[in-house]
Amino acid sequence: MSRFTIPRDIYFEDNALEVLRTFEGKKATLVIGGGSVKKNGNLARIQEHLAAADIETEVLEGYNTEPTAKMVKEGAEEMRSFAPDWIIGIGGGSAMDAAKAMWLFYEHPELSFEDATKPFELPRLRQKAKFAGIPTTSGSGSEVSNLSVVADEKTNVKYPLADFGLTPDIAIIDPVMVEDLPKHIAAYTGMDAFTHTIESYVAKPRTLYTNILALGGAEVIKDNLKASYNGDHEAGKQMHSIQAMAGMAFANAVLGNVHSLAHKSGPTFDIPHGYANAIYLPYVIEFNRAVVEDRYAEIARRLHLKGQTDKELTDSLVEYIFELNKDLGLAVTLEEFGVPEKDFEEHLDTMAQNALSDPCTGTNPRETSFEQMKDLFKASYYGKEALVKG
Repeated sequence: MSRFTIPRDIYFEDNALEVLRTFEGKKATLVIGGGSVKKNGNLARIQEHLAAADIETEVLEGYNTEPTAKMVKEGAEEMRSFAPDWIIGIGGGSAMDAAKAMWLFYEHPELSFEDATKPFELPRLRQKAKFAGIPTTSGSGSEVSNLSVVADEKTNVKYPLADFGLTPDIAIIDPVMVEDLPKHIAAYTGMDAFTHTIESYVAKPRTLYTNILALGGAEVIKDNLKASYNGDHEAGKQMHSIQAMAGMAFANAVLGNVHSLAHKSGPTFDIPHGYANAIYLPYVIEFNRAVVEDRYAEIARRLHLKGQTDKELTDSLVEYIFELNKDLGLAVTLEEFGVPEKDFEEHLDTMAQNALSDPCTGTNPRETSFEQMKDLFKASYYGKEALVKG
């Protein structure tokens, strides 16, 4: 038996924010990232809509970096004094992930962070509040997914909190929220979404539903990502919707080694999550092609890349991703990103071991050993092909 879980309602395209006027409740905690949502007037717009529904609001802000266990537990404590019946995450992946984790600890203050990291073993939610997600970037898919990525501040290692109960009740995907999206954010959040489509299409738990969303999502992203990066408003609207479809795919098919590598190295070297995915993606494809080359070839066909055989098409996909990263102003190796070789070598074994235990490694299509994970890190640092094949 397979399962496919998404928010009960998804409101999208122009004026989607107006659905907030129909919310039923008394209080809503709004969890936001940086100050941009305040400066551009969107936070005031959201509060105005909620006020029309007679909902009082409080704002928790500053969640514009990867949330830590300490941060979310402190946020949950603030929520308990306000007692909201709605929690609304507004921002990129960091803000929405923080809001989800706060929701969990708001409802279950006795839960330890260690227990929260056990995949699909979370206690029941919605005893105190419902959850809505409003993205301000076009990439994380957090507003439709069952994941919240939180770092252990003691080890600086990121852990995905995963449970179908974490899937938001409502997602509001209004393009007004990304009208002023900076180019660099458009680049690496767009690559985050692209990675979601590719990894979910080859992941072990893939299904017919996720396959169709992943293939269609990859095609639309190819048609719109560079144009969106270059300021095309219509392309930006397309990216804002399609990233949510990519989110639905990975939330149900899960992901693979690209995310495992990114989760365990991003905080160490201060690499934004989507940027890290962009770097690792072609090297992981090279590694995985030994078992799913036919599926990578199908992606390449949908993207109208060159090649007749599965090998030629997969080669074209890898080359396309390298060129896309360059076109978006992104580095194609960790070394080019600026990670010092000494620091890389110092952390290599620990990162590889942590990546090996990441939940996304378990759904990667090819089994991966500790040495192979190290080789993937090395390939991504030095710019060579993945060192373990066949």
